[in-house]
Amino acid sequence: MKNLSLHSVEQQDHLVQPEEFEETNLRSAAIAIFTDFKKHKPLMIDSQTSALEAEQEMIRTHVKMKLVVDQNKELIGLISYDDICKQSVVSMVVNGFQQHEVLVADLMRPRDSLRALDYSDIIKSSIGDVVNTLQKNGVQHCLVVDQQNNHIRGLISASDIARKLRLNISIKKAPSFADIFTAVRGLTD
Repeated sequence: MKNLSLHSVEQQDHLVQPEEFEETNLRSAAIAIFTDFKKHKPLMIDSQTSALEAEQEMIRTHVKMKLVVDQNKELIGLISYDDICKQSVVSMVVNGFQQHEVLVADLMRPRDSLRALDYSDIIKSSIGDVVNTLQKNGVQHCLVVDQQNNHIRGLISASDIARKLRLNISIKKAPSFADIFTAVRGLTD
């Protein structure tokens, strides 16, 4: 066996960070910005968690979105910080709920309303293609499914892309039916 020499850590030795060597840009493969659930545990929250508790946890952990799961840890929806905002909770309180009774399940976007990208498309696309898709569809977060294996494989986040590429990526939320109804109703009042 060979004996290796130990050296002192010099003052001029720089602590290297992976992003210093990444040359990721909008033409790079989309797989570079994909959060793969085979490698990273998904950020989940139980559907029966109170909305106020979920909001506090998202603030504390600096997380803007979580997957909502049932008791078997199966996906039943998605909740973002915007979904939990005080306005949503206040509107439910006005409709007779106690503030502590409002649950994540009451405010989440249900699974059947979610749209996803296919993993086979992600591995053949660029980051620019993904950003364009997110912008055109007005979504900050998009699930990625592996249709071949029936897996919810991962997630793509506009904020993760913006942070990694050091870009300002603007995603304008597509208006919901409720948004349009409220706007039209406001014009006629």
